[in-house]
Amino acid sequence: MNIDSINRIISIVLGVIIIGLGYWLYHSIVDPYQEVLEKEQMTKKTRYRMGNIRDALIRYERKTDSFPPTEGGLDTLVHYLKTDSVMKLQADSLFQPLNSAKEFNPDTLIHSPRPPHKRFEYTLNDTLNPPIYLLKDPDTEDKVGSLESTTDLNAGSWE
Repeated sequence: MNIDSINRIISIVLGVIIIGLGYWLYHSIVDPYQEVLEKEQMTKKTRYRMGNIRDALIRYERKTDSFPPTEGGLDTLVHYLKTDSVMKLQADSLFQPLNSAKEFNPDTLIHSPRPPHKRFEYTLNDTLNPPIYLLKDPDTEDKVGSLESTTDLNAGSWE
């Protein structure tokens, strides 16, 4: 082998190494950023859905003069959304999923959009006047309302 063929081989090997390292560097920068963007989008969807539940709870409370009980409360809310004539007509416009062309489904409202789609946790404190509730996301610290303070009624922890 002469020096020209050795230089050509070394140049090709170094070129492949440079391209490989460039590819690795690109993905080491972009992939974590994409994960952060996806996580932020999922948090936004979850908070939006919790806001929809809050709105449904407010409408339920205005119609019945009380919030749903702790046991089966979210199921009671879904039943209300499915059976109330006004809610059936307005639900598509009031509770439209964020950035989605899908039709509103009351059964999915009480589940987090974050996989594995756990149910939101709902607790009612009816010992205070007015009664207050706590709606929590099981996967994060996000919540709506409080069980101790009436000033936090319907207030999201992110607002």
